[in-house]
Amino acid sequence: MSRIEHPRFRAALREVEDSIDAAWQALRTQLGTADEDGLAEIVLQDPSEFDWRVVDAALKRSTCAECGSSLGAGPTGCSRCELANGFRFAARETDRPDVAPGNEHAIRVASAVARTRHRYTPRARCGYELLLPDLLAGALPTTPEAQRAKALINQLSDAELESVVTLDDLRREVRG
Repeated sequence: MSRIEHPRFRAALREVEDSIDAAWQALRTQLGTADEDGLAEIVLQDPSEFDWRVVDAALKRSTCAECGSSLGAGPTGCSRCELANGFRFAARETDRPDVAPGNEHAIRVASAVARTRHRYTPRARCGYELLLPDLLAGALPTTPEAQRAKALINQLSDAELESVVTLDDLRREVRG
C-alpha cells in the first residue's frame, strides 16, 4: 500500500481539508456572505490579510483560467497556478495553543505538499507527508531530527519513497 492510500495519511489529509473548510465557513459567517466566488476574489487580492487556511480555501474554490484546475493546483507548467501557489505562503500563520512555535508553519508547508503533490519532488513529498500526521498531533521535529530523516530519504529510490508510511518504515527500508 502506498503512503497516500494508507489510512494514517488519508485521515491527516482529511483533517487538513476539514480545517480549511471550517476556516472558510467561519469567515463567510463572520462576513455574512453567501457569495463564495466574490469572497475568494477578495481573499486572493491580499492573502497577507487572511489565515493560510482561508487562502487555501479561496484557492480551492477558484478555477484557473489557464489550465482549468483549482487555482494553484494545476500542472507545474501553468504560470497562473505557479503564481497562485505562492499566494498560500503569503498568508498569515497563527500558532495553535499548546504546540511548539513553528508547528503551524510546518503544517502549512506539509499540507501544501500533500494537497498538490504533483508540484513537488518525490523526496519532498515523502518528508512532508511522513510528518503531516505527527504535526497535526502537535509534534515538531528538531533540526537534527529533520536532517536525519532527510539523510535517510536521500538513500531511497523514488519507488521506495512512495511505500514509506512512517519514520520507522523509513528506517527499516534504509536498513534493508
